[in-house]
This record gives sequence, C-alpha cells and structure tokens, in this order.
Amino acid sequence: MQIDIVCVGKVKESFFRGALEEYKKRLGRYCKCSEIEVADEKTPDSASEEEVRQIKDKEGVRLLSKLQDNAYVIALAIEGKSFTSEGFAAELERLAVGGTSHIQFVIGGSLGLSPQVLQRANLLLSFSKMTFPHQLMRVILLEQIYRSYRIQRNEPYHK
Repeated sequence: MQIDIVCVGKVKESFFRGALEEYKKRLGRYCKCSEIEVADEKTPDSASEEEVRQIKDKEGVRLLSKLQDNAYVIALAIEGKSFTSEGFAAELERLAVGGTSHIQFVIGGSLGLSPQVLQRANLLLSFSKMTFPHQLMRVILLEQIYRSYRIQRNEPYHK
C-alpha cells in the first residue's frame, strides 16, 4: 500500500518533524508512506471572505495537482465522517481488501480546504469538531494510520 500525506505548508518545528519521522519509520513495516507538501499562501490578519476564498482556491489548485487519478483520496475536514480507531482500521483494511493500493490523505492549510478539493475526495474524514494546527494534525494522522495497522494485525499497542 502506498500512503501519501498531501498537505499545505512545511513543518518547521523540530519536535513535530521528529514525531513525523518516527511514525514514518514505524510505518515502513506496513506500507510505503510519503509526505507531499505544497506552498501555503500568506493570509492577511483581517482577510475578507473573498480573500479567504482566493487563498483556499490557490492552495486547492496546488493540492489537486498532486492528487493522482488512481488514488483513493481522503480529505481531513471537520464536517467529515468520524471513526473510532478500530473503525478507522477497519475502513483502511476494507479499502486494501477491495483492491485500493494508493491512498492520499489531504490536509489543508490554516483556512481549510477548497470546495474543489473536498469534491475530489472519496471520503471526508473528521478527527474532531475542534480545529488543530495542520502540523500537529499530520502527527495525529500518521499515529492513527500506524495504530490502524497494529489493530489490523492484532499487534500490541498502547490504548
């Protein structure tokens, strides 16, 4: 299975980068995992609705250019479907058993995802009704993917 984390912006903090590298290393036993970053747009402090729309659209075009036609796309969005860890593991296993060999998770920038990216997604996934920094969300996502592989194989992992 190839898993890509397609996201807006770079991770600058070393503690986030360290966590990401650790989970990518752990995932190496189960799948191929890569991060694909696209540039973020600068957001003015008091951006108008039109400026917000334009920023999301520009970032969306960049994200869409990285999404492959044959990939199953899962976009992280507050309005998406929520899973338990076991349910998420079952969903990833269902996809794999059904012949999906490439999953691309999409994480937007600070303003979220454009309607075009949300429309391209095969699944909208919500981790919470709360908003998280996109750098932290990458870590949470990789941890949950790792956890799902451990669950699928009945391997021990902390609860």
